[in-house]
Amino acid sequence: MDWLELEKKYFMPVFKRFPVVLVGGKGPWVWDEQGRKYLDFLGGWAVNSLGHCHPAVVEALAKQAGELIHTSNQVYTIPQLELARLLVENSSLDQVFFCNGGAEANEGAVKLARKYGRLYRQGAYEVISALNSFHGRTLAMLAATGQVKFQEPFAPLPEGFLNVEYNNIEALKAATTRKTCAVLLEPIQGEGGVIIPGKDYFHQVREWCDKEGLLLILDEVQTGVGRTGTLFAYQQLGIEPDILTLAKGLGSGVPIGAILAKRRASVFSPGDHGSTFGGNPLVCSAAYATLRFILENRVLENVKWVGSYLRDKLMELKSEFGFIREVRGRGLLLAMEFEGEISEAVVQSCLHQGLLLNPVRPNAVRLMPPLIIGEAEVDQALGILQKVLTELQV
Repeated sequence: MDWLELEKKYFMPVFKRFPVVLVGGKGPWVWDEQGRKYLDFLGGWAVNSLGHCHPAVVEALAKQAGELIHTSNQVYTIPQLELARLLVENSSLDQVFFCNGGAEANEGAVKLARKYGRLYRQGAYEVISALNSFHGRTLAMLAATGQVKFQEPFAPLPEGFLNVEYNNIEALKAATTRKTCAVLLEPIQGEGGVIIPGKDYFHQVREWCDKEGLLLILDEVQTGVGRTGTLFAYQQLGIEPDILTLAKGLGSGVPIGAILAKRRASVFSPGDHGSTFGGNPLVCSAAYATLRFILENRVLENVKWVGSYLRDKLMELKSEFGFIREVRGRGLLLAMEFEGEISEAVVQSCLHQGLLLNPVRPNAVRLMPPLIIGEAEVDQALGILQKVLTELQV
């Protein structure tokens, strides 16, 4: 079967795919239909927290699939409530709502902020977000996403969003008006190229939101659930959000998103929000197994240790190859930026050598291995990357 031709015939052309048909995976490895193995530093776009087919997740899914897959949110289910308790008790937030992914979580967070603005800020409804951000592909989240290339094809976009320069508190202050109800930011701009703000930026944002009575929404769809070395990236910032969104790594492969909120920001009433599939027993069982494994098996320590090891090795490559401009990131969310627009060539060459990477920008490659990755796999990946960069340099 020619699966690539089948895709062209039947699937909408929205993805720029690698010419690889994957059929299996285990831990940090995947293999294609011809039996070729790849070391996965793409990680389902930071989704596969525990790697592929982790026993804890497989067992939870199999057990729950044999008991109860889906009901509706018209009744209580135990996996949903167990997961809610685990998230709240390990964060600074008070209540949670489950949905199906990151864009939905951010949409729900904005709805929550708008109702808060109606109740407590004389009907304020505008949300300030950052240029170079990424919050999802729904129409409203495209408006929140400060990248023209995503916005232009679908204009006019919903109103109520202002995009200002990231890491610039004065720009945020200047954009704030009586119409503003919330600020929506990523602790690290992942899709923007793994951009880290200055150490004082989020302290300044938190102080400004408190002064003006605004809600601070942190989009941790990519940085949450251990990716940066703490369970949530905000724990490294020295501040707490009013609303937090999660998805990607929460389910280690199953589609789940979450909105967490402080009690004062948790203003939904019955009928204000909902989801047919959100938080069903199957996905909540997988997410609960993922989160428990991370918390109980020193996974966060591994992210810090191996993330530091990987960053050091990337810095060694920077010293060796003059066209590497910068290495940046935290934990196991890292990027290498090049002098020229060569990321596609780097990624394709690595693919042929058995390493999956992400060309997050024309001049930057992103690395998002599973949180359980070890030094041995890092050495294998860096060996491939070094070989590819050597060939490109010649």
